[in-house]
Amino acid sequence: MSAAAGLRRIWLCADDYGISPGVNRAIRDLIERGRLNATSVMMVGPAIARSEIEALQASATASPRCAIGLHVTLSAPFRPLTMHFRPLDGDMFMPFPKLLRAGVLRRLDREFFRNEVKAQLAAFAEAFGRVPDFVDGHQHVQLYPQVRDGFVEAVVEAAPNAWVRQGGRDLPLRQRLASPKAIVLDIFSAQFRRRAGSAGLSFNPGFAGAYDFTRAADFGELMRQFLEGLPDGGLVMCHPGFVDDVLAGLDPMTDVREREHAYLSGDAFARLLADSGATLG
Repeated sequence: MSAAAGLRRIWLCADDYGISPGVNRAIRDLIERGRLNATSVMMVGPAIARSEIEALQASATASPRCAIGLHVTLSAPFRPLTMHFRPLDGDMFMPFPKLLRAGVLRRLDREFFRNEVKAQLAAFAEAFGRVPDFVDGHQHVQLYPQVRDGFVEAVVEAAPNAWVRQGGRDLPLRQRLASPKAIVLDIFSAQFRRRAGSAGLSFNPGFAGAYDFTRAADFGELMRQFLEGLPDGGLVMCHPGFVDDVLAGLDPMTDVREREHAYLSGDAFARLLADSGATLG
């Protein structure tokens, strides 16, 4: 697809490259089909070997409009790259509900997060030979109170030209109230945008993609809702993948990833983009 006058160019970003070989394979397949134009990479994931990096680079080369970002990961069951990181749960990051609660209660030290984000940025640069095009966060950790301070400082220092992902929606209040999970993202994202903007970082003007992953939702209908009202330059988060043993041992999002991949690779998604006046080109 190529950009045309009057079409909104949106970002469709697949999270979690590096979490498992099956997820990696599904993301590369969609990039090569022209059905994704962004993916973010977990540098602490178990499927981030040199061969997986080279395969992603090859897919992106064949689809040059695809941006590659860093998926900053600061929650369990993953482990930090930096020594002496705190707080930990055993040798792992804390589960995200505990991390979020600690941030809200102002019990975190931003320096630990600044140093860890810098280490993950450095690992990305070493693997890809360049800084990421953008930086986001696994389980939206970049938006959490206190965590966001260390996150923004690290990006400004190590990748100041990268844009960062905010999770706030550009929708009327009545539509926003329909999703309690997304309301929380709206609140934290307003604070994140102020922090990132004051530091001189750019960010996506709109966001969509949050839904209840535990339910067998109609992803096609959800995608229609995500595109509705999304501004030019807005971003839709997605999680396509093929289920394998590595994924099943790490993440509760399993079959839903295959449903997302099936929809995004099909003709219905291409028709929806055209009908919605949106393009990935």
